[in-house]
Amino acid sequence: MKVGGGVFYGAPRATSFLLGLRRHTTLRTFSCSSFPDHIGFIKEVAATQPPKHLSHLLRMLKTKGESIVSPRAKKGLFPLAIPLARNSSDAVIALLRWPTAPPGMEMPVVEVRKHGVWLLAKTVDQYINRILVEEDADISSEGNADLFHAAADAGDNLYEKGDYAKSQILDLDVYLLKKVGLFPDVLERKVMLHLQKGDHVSALVTGEFYTKKKHFPGFARPFAFNAEVMLKRSLLYFLQDWT
Repeated sequence: MKVGGGVFYGAPRATSFLLGLRRHTTLRTFSCSSFPDHIGFIKEVAATQPPKHLSHLLRMLKTKGESIVSPRAKKGLFPLAIPLARNSSDAVIALLRWPTAPPGMEMPVVEVRKHGVWLLAKTVDQYINRILVEEDADISSEGNADLFHAAADAGDNLYEKGDYAKSQILDLDVYLLKKVGLFPDVLERKVMLHLQKGDHVSALVTGEFYTKKKHFPGFARPFAFNAEVMLKRSLLYFLQDWT
């Protein structure tokens, strides 16, 4: 089973790959019961336990202005996706309930687009962590405090506001890779940055790292991206040295 860039075996490959005190108190005390439809669907229909901080993520997505959708609104969607929200690009943020999940990726967060399923984060916690880091790094964001309030105790356990600045790591992507985890889009940006600088060797090394099965098992996007980059940048002559 492979998802992203090639969705699943036999499917077409895709072409390419976040008030006041009263409000503060309310947000920090919400629980799974805040989104009973999603929690119940995962337990009863998907026959598994929902991620511990799913309600926190749903609250954060709503705070970001994304439209929460019913988990039963699956018409036209990839059948193993459990819808959470629809974003401004009309893509659906969802959980992937695959039959046999790789370790550590029991219910990854994905984005379901017209031409495929794209990995956003391996877990709900990792996605929450990334959202908080990116908001904290964006000093122009007016919704910064609201998102941290929406994350509530989940955010407290995953990321402390101000940690990005304290790290003195100027590159946000580097911080994400070092402190939060591996993300397909971040690795792809690193490859493209190396190419822009003319460092084809580093681009190839990063691309090969991206395709290691242990990083994103079940997803085809790393292989599709790596092949496209080598074709576009005339790096095919390196293949013999890396096979």
